[in-house]
Amino acid sequence: MDVITTDHAVPHVSQLPVNKGETINLFVRERDGTKNPAERTAVLILHGRSIPVLPGADFGTGKYNWMMFLADAGYDVFAMDLQGHGRSYRPPVMDDPRNANPKQQGIVHDGHPLPGPGPDPVQDPRQLGDTRSDVSEVHTVVEFIKKRHNLKKVALLGWSAAAQAFGPYAIQYPENVTSLFLLAPVFPPDGPAALSGTNWDPPLGLPRTTPVETWGFPMNLLSRKGFADAWAKELGCPGQRDDGIEDKVWAAIMESDTLGRTWGPTVSGAPQGVLRYRNPFWWGWNKTGAKLHGVLGDKVPVLIAYGERDKTVNSPPGTVPFLSVTELYKTIPGARKLMFKVACAGHQIPWERVSKHVHHLSREWLKHTAIDGHTQGSFLMDKDGNITSAP
Repeated sequence: MDVITTDHAVPHVSQLPVNKGETINLFVRERDGTKNPAERTAVLILHGRSIPVLPGADFGTGKYNWMMFLADAGYDVFAMDLQGHGRSYRPPVMDDPRNANPKQQGIVHDGHPLPGPGPDPVQDPRQLGDTRSDVSEVHTVVEFIKKRHNLKKVALLGWSAAAQAFGPYAIQYPENVTSLFLLAPVFPPDGPAALSGTNWDPPLGLPRTTPVETWGFPMNLLSRKGFADAWAKELGCPGQRDDGIEDKVWAAIMESDTLGRTWGPTVSGAPQGVLRYRNPFWWGWNKTGAKLHGVLGDKVPVLIAYGERDKTVNSPPGTVPFLSVTELYKTIPGARKLMFKVACAGHQIPWERVSKHVHHLSREWLKHTAIDGHTQGSFLMDKDGNITSAP
């Protein structure tokens, strides 16, 4: 059967402080490869902190396309952008570069340099993303998927900061989740706590930009060069990525932002584009929150995979913020948990050559919630996809 592709605009009542109560649309792409509708398995993929979902999950037409790989394997695969990302609704404050750090405003806007750090004030000091909002948006899309195909549960696959939404969501709504696959997950063991240790209420007094030290600027801007420099820091393995893929990835990112692609320095007569992404305030996803109610690793089995060269989500102790994939694995309270350290890979693993092994890992996980018969343990995966137990 051919894979059927449908783009959806899913209505959602916003929980963001900047537009609370307004109905906005969330972008959701569906690639339905289900062969027998009576045995449908739905999968929802979520992006990280900065990259929209399509460049990471639905990239190109070949070996790097995670959505198509799983759809070809017989799954009904959905991918969503949170509000403020990709093709979902973006609050208008994201159209004003004054809502970004003045140091980032030096990136070019509309072909002309903005003044460097200067007197222009932030136009709206409220955060453009937070834990409560992200979880509510995931819930809206999960309920949409369930209703669309009369399903009881959905499998979740998330890259990077998707863990900040999918982790809390799985704990709060385990009845909706079959399993959780986290690729290079962001986990701050000592991150901001919820108001209470038994729920996900926000801390008293959500931070605002004034003074900026309390939280940061509402929006971030990343240039083509900044993207390249970040990726380069985690390269080092021969053949880690294909030649020329960096340009293709950047072009795919720009396809998801009609305004951002008109910003940035002009090269060969056209702007390079700027990646706009929100600066969210997350709470509760820490060494206390991840243990709540004993859900993870029990009612919701968890698989974690990350690159051995990934410095983005693994920082030295004492770093602020301290991030650690292995600490997440240790924190998950249940026994149904697996962790794979993938050789020859960094944080940008969806576009590196070992991504094919991650795809195969996710396919087996979705089918069995186990890998080679294992339902728990820590493992190493070499660049050829071979798996051995970690020391």
